[in-house]
Order: sequence, then C-alpha cells, then structure tokens
Amino acid sequence: MKIFYRCLIISCALFSSGTVVASNSNAQNITPSTFSHWLDAAYVAQAAYGTEDDVESVLNRQGYKIKQFHQLDGFLVTYVLATNDETKHHILAVRGTSNIENIIVDSAFVLVPDKITGIDIHQGFLLSAKDIYQQILPDIKPGYKINTIGHSLGGATALIVAMMLDAKGYTIDEVITFGQPKVTNISGSKKFAHLNIKRLVMPKDIVPLVPPVDPMNLMQLSIFWHQGVEIIIFDNNQYAVTTGTDSMMRALDFLNDVPGEQHIRNHFMTSYIKNLKSKLNSPQAIQYKSDFKLSDWFDLSPATDKP
Repeated sequence: MKIFYRCLIISCALFSSGTVVASNSNAQNITPSTFSHWLDAAYVAQAAYGTEDDVESVLNRQGYKIKQFHQLDGFLVTYVLATNDETKHHILAVRGTSNIENIIVDSAFVLVPDKITGIDIHQGFLLSAKDIYQQILPDIKPGYKINTIGHSLGGATALIVAMMLDAKGYTIDEVITFGQPKVTNISGSKKFAHLNIKRLVMPKDIVPLVPPVDPMNLMQLSIFWHQGVEIIIFDNNQYAVTTGTDSMMRALDFLNDVPGEQHIRNHFMTSYIKNLKSKLNSPQAIQYKSDFKLSDWFDLSPATDKP
C-alpha cells in the first residue's frame, strides 16, 4: 500500500503540473494600482449585499449605470448588471452568502454537464448562473467587454456566467472573485484557461478550499479544481500568488484545519477590503508555504515488508 500511495501522489503531481502550471512570475506584475483596482471590485462585491441604492452609489462613482438589479426567485442570490458607455464595459456583480456554515455543511458537491459551456459544473451554482445568464442577455450591448465580480457563492456564480458568455462569443475582460469556492473540474478549468480570472482569497478563509480534495481520489479527472490566478492577501502588506498544483496543495490544508471563528472572520468582505487597503502603498510578494504534510495522512516511511 505504501508504494501505491507514493505512485498516486507522484503521478498526480506530474499530471497536474502538466495541466495547469503554476507560475511565480504572476506576482511580479502586481502593483499598488492593481490592488487599487481590486479594491474597487471589492467595494462593488460588498455593495451587492445592500440595497439597490447602495450598489448604485458605488457603481456610479466608477462610471457605471445600473441596467438590472434582481433577486432570483427561489435563490438567495441577487445580481446587478451595470453599463459604462464611455469605456464600453458591462459589470455583472453577484451577491452570494456570508453564511460560512451553510457553505461548509452543504453536501451538494455534485458536478453535472452544462450544455452552454460544454463542461461539468457544480450543480447548485449552475442553477442560479443559468437564470442570470438568460436574464442579462437582452441588455448586453454588442462589442462591449464584460467584467464579472462576486463574493463567496456569488463569486462562483459570476465565474460560471462569465464562462457561459465566453462560450457564446461575448468578450470577457476580467473575472474578479473573493472567497470563491470551486466550480468545475480539471478539464473544465483547462477549457477556460484563456479567461482572465483573479481569485482573491484570505489565508484562513476556508470557503475557497471547498469542495475539499480527497487524497484517495486525486487521480480522478472529476475532482474539483480551481481556475485562474489565486492571490492570497495577508493582514499586512504581504501577498502570495498560486495557480494550478500549488493552489491544489493549499486546498489540502483543509484536511488539517478545523473550521472556527477565524474562518468566519476571514470570509467577510470587510476583511477582504481591510487587507486590500493594506497593500495600496508597498505590497510585498512572498512565497506561500502549505502546512499540509503527507505524513499526517499516509505512512510514507520506507517499506519493510518481507518477501
């Protein structure tokens, strides 16, 4: 069995790194103005939890006018579609939920095929994404670029809608999410690897680590897999960048962690905004180090089985 686990882990690492490659060079392109840009998106994501007047005030300051503001029937999901005719951009912001307990306890981690994107997507997120996609299409102007923004489940939904729009030929400029859980598998992630996806996460926000990785199923192509570039923002001026396998290994930290009050605090948009503000002057890139230890789960000591 020891040999089996060694082969499983090594094969997974080789396969994963060949599928979605991590690159430290992403950190070198991040400047204070980049964090300012993400802070603007964070204000939009936070305002989406408020009233239409709240989100309108934030979007107006960024040059956008609201076209749609709706809560989906049967879902605790609200979205806003806004337009900037000067820059020819749309913003789609989706409100999720800040109830971290519901997210972690949710057992509906099932991938189902989606006809629009042609990939497998988390069943629960897909339902609200389809509704939003269908409702916003009439107000998407030809030739306009589209940015999607969301926090938590809203981030997952915003990403799925972006993939749907991209699959139908619309131009996705950027996807920015905060504390977003995973939405698809390795092959789904690879198909939309061309999208400009930035996932901002807090080091102790457990929601981006779900659905958790099961070490016994690492060789399955159907395991949930994150997309785009992950930016880990600490509570000082430091940040780290991960993608692909590095991001997957961070998700394995879930196995050594017990959800608690710090995870709830780390998931709030107020915490994301606070940590983004701390990087507006002199952001410092650091190398993220996972505290997951394979030895905690598998006995990887040299085999001593006798013939």
